[in-house]
Amino acid sequence: MRTPYTGPLPPPRIIPRNANTITGAIAALSKFLTAPPSTFLQNREGDPTSTVILSGAGISVASGLADYRGTNGTYRVNKTYRPIYYHEFLANHEARKRYWARSFLGWTNLHKAKPNVAHYAIKDLGQMGFIRNVITQNVDSFHSVAHPDLPTLELHGFLRALTCVTCHRDLPRDEFQESLARLNPAWAAFLTEAVASGALETENPDEKRARGMKTNPDGDVDLPGAPYQTFRYPPCPHCLGNPPISGDGIQTKVEIDQEGAWKSSSTAGILKPSVVMFGESIAPRVKEAAEHAIDASGRLLIVGTSLATYSAWRLARRAKERGMPIGILNLGGVRGEDAFFQDLSGVQEGEFGVRIEMGTDKILPGLVDELQRTGFSHKQRSDSSSAEERKTNRRIFKDMLS
Repeated sequence: MRTPYTGPLPPPRIIPRNANTITGAIAALSKFLTAPPSTFLQNREGDPTSTVILSGAGISVASGLADYRGTNGTYRVNKTYRPIYYHEFLANHEARKRYWARSFLGWTNLHKAKPNVAHYAIKDLGQMGFIRNVITQNVDSFHSVAHPDLPTLELHGFLRALTCVTCHRDLPRDEFQESLARLNPAWAAFLTEAVASGALETENPDEKRARGMKTNPDGDVDLPGAPYQTFRYPPCPHCLGNPPISGDGIQTKVEIDQEGAWKSSSTAGILKPSVVMFGESIAPRVKEAAEHAIDASGRLLIVGTSLATYSAWRLARRAKERGMPIGILNLGGVRGEDAFFQDLSGVQEGEFGVRIEMGTDKILPGLVDELQRTGFSHKQRSDSSSAEERKTNRRIFKDMLS
């Protein structure tokens, strides 16, 4: 994944103009979802009447998680924030200590957070037959929890598991968290105290600073001046018991201290979060699945993301090049958004493009209510092929990612 675009983004142009109110925004999105397929749509495979959603961190803010560019986003209030890069994580034992210490502190709050009304509104839109599938940049797994029957592609992976960089086996994050607590009793005691005081729950930047911490997206909690060098983490349990032969034919070794922490003399057994880190490539099968999701739908709805990462922006560009109408629901600017709305007629009411600058939790539930009120809730039942299409789509995603 490439370095995200961190520069300021220009304010959006609201489309259509009456979408500057909640009522107008809901009406425009209703037009967008129910319009006939665009006459400019190329390669009409799949279901040209359906919509694919591309979501980002903004949709999870209402669940209490931090985002990147919102009002209290990390890039606004924490100017020194810099995510760890894949090559740093692999090469540097001290960098991994720092990463896992911060992740250890942030996991509890992330793990207990739940999907919000926007995620469940997407579930409803899927059941009504409007949404074919979801592509998300988020690693919080909220989409999969909220709508397990609506195919979801996690473009950047997920935090609910870890992967060994040597043997490529997975490990549940809950199990790993317990190992971290056992290896780091002083850190575990601090975490217990922080949770009890509510220090990890506030999204108020001033309160965070007063408590000496910075909360970033994806379960990252920074404690400036903390003794990260004291933190310890375990190795891959499989590699510990069965050190593999490396690709060049050399026997690897996994060594641990008396309590079971990974030692720097080891040559294998490093666990990483099952996410695509900056500087790490997205698996070709995931890219292909994402492109298929775009190509199999008739329109794209971008929700809660500024498209700052290239992996997401390229999908929006692909949709535009296919002739798909594009809708954007996001607080703040979106990378290159003017290009998505070129040549739109001033008289269109949302059927060819929508740009709304409001919270997803404020708009999507109201959109569901409006579609139900106006009788569109029977779209799924009136389409005898939709159930089979959804089964086929889930199978395609499963095959591509297996």
